[in-house]
Amino acid sequence: LGPDGHPAKNQSMPPVPLPRRMWAGGEVELFDPLRIGDQVRRTSTIEDIVLKQGRTGDLWFVTVGHQYETSRGLSVRERQDIVYREAADPSAGKSVPTPAASQDEPASTSRSIDTPPTLLFRYSAITFNGHRIHYDLPYATEVEGYEGLVVHGPIQATLLLNLAAMSAPSGLPRKFSYRGLSPAIAGRPLLIKRGDGDRGNAFWTESEAGVRHMMGTVA
Repeated sequence: LGPDGHPAKNQSMPPVPLPRRMWAGGEVELFDPLRIGDQVRRTSTIEDIVLKQGRTGDLWFVTVGHQYETSRGLSVRERQDIVYREAADPSAGKSVPTPAASQDEPASTSRSIDTPPTLLFRYSAITFNGHRIHYDLPYATEVEGYEGLVVHGPIQATLLLNLAAMSAPSGLPRKFSYRGLSPAIAGRPLLIKRGDGDRGNAFWTESEAGVRHMMGTVA
């Protein structure tokens, strides 16, 4: 493992030169539901590596594709967008989330989810995620510079997709796309929302203070 708890680069991920890893977004396409007893083969491919300039410096975006297949053919296709950032500067203070264009959009559905450390720990366990920002408070605050433990991007995507599935007459949507906007910190209520009217295919998470953390859409 690398110092952040992820598998060391050069093994499952390319050797990009920046240390801080975050989940930037992704997309899931559902073709044929997995069934109990299926044997599933996953093929993973590094599809793209791009260097960009951000407000905080260099950003390396790595796109990873996964295909899940059974004897019937393709079941699930997933795209993961991973971003690598420069090391945190301890003298710069904590990485305080910035309000992400809330616009006070009306929501047809809103749920509030508590985010205690136990929720993060359990999600890390079931997804085999060793990233220390989700369970190691001294590492998250003193090394990565966050205000506290960071709520997983994928758990927010999971909650949004669950809401989309419960909201759709036919159940699971065919395609779900999402992108992270700002980090959500554990211990604070997380609002899971669906847009109203013509925006019924839009879903997002936000804090009680109106800071948007993730946006998602279904098709």
